[in-house]
Amino acid sequence: MDTQPAYGHSSWLQSTARQRITGLLDPHSFTEFLQPIERVQSPHLHLFDLPSAFDDGVVIGRGSLDGTLVLLAAQEGQFMGGTFGEVSGAKIVGLLRAARDHQELPRTVLLLLDSGGVRLQEANAGELAVAEIMRAVIEARCAGVAVIALVGGKAGAFGGAGLTAATCSRIIVSEQGRIGVSGPEVIETNKGVDEFDSKDKALVWSVAGGKNRRLIGGADAFTADSMDGFRTAAKAILDRVPSFDLRSMRAEQDRLAEREKLFGGCTDAVSMWKILGIDDPEAVSAMDTDGFVTLANSIKGANHDAR
Repeated sequence: MDTQPAYGHSSWLQSTARQRITGLLDPHSFTEFLQPIERVQSPHLHLFDLPSAFDDGVVIGRGSLDGTLVLLAAQEGQFMGGTFGEVSGAKIVGLLRAARDHQELPRTVLLLLDSGGVRLQEANAGELAVAEIMRAVIEARCAGVAVIALVGGKAGAFGGAGLTAATCSRIIVSEQGRIGVSGPEVIETNKGVDEFDSKDKALVWSVAGGKNRRLIGGADAFTADSMDGFRTAAKAILDRVPSFDLRSMRAEQDRLAEREKLFGGCTDAVSMWKILGIDDPEAVSAMDTDGFVTLANSIKGANHDAR
């Protein structure tokens, strides 16, 4: 584990995967699976003369959160943008399958997502990794395992990470924790700058950022960008995970269809917030965490039991 302190008000956004684990879990409770000495590295990156990482950018293990035992996987966004590769994907899949198959293991898995999507250098292997992770999440949930995504890193949760987050039992997000399928640069490249200007940070954050995701029901909890914030949010949500069955799937489908009907004609986030009945939607971006949480909790469309 990284020995640098990562408690209290330290920024989640600015921290490494290992610092986030230290700041999130109870002190000295984390046990890493496939520790650094085992050097589980990508077999592909050397073909492109690219440096590899001893853990391939993903840390997995078990620990406790306020006394509750959990399994955990944390992506390192500072290594190749936290992208999914064959090895890093296999580590997450293995963790989820272990939770599914072994009743003696903790029944909660925390996914600390920080990824721009699939690692392009690994092509199909990376795509398959994402598909296997999503299937493993669903299988784990069917077996009664709660899978909770925490999103607040520099890379956000785009591409495969955005899809993975959507399959989880619950999502916790900070304002900096952008979530989406196609990233801003991808949209601009394919549709042009007039469609989406990836350099317009205010636009990016208003559309994909944590505040908008929370308000339209794309995340279940919003927190400040701090270790304490994510720890408190995770503790609060551990025992509020919905069942996962045909009824809940149908309810989720109905909710998404309703959301498309409500927001399908909107051209920006502010127009969506107006539809939600927010009196001063232009003020949302400048709200502090406490004020925003109060607002989000008061909006019916942002809170649901389908997922």
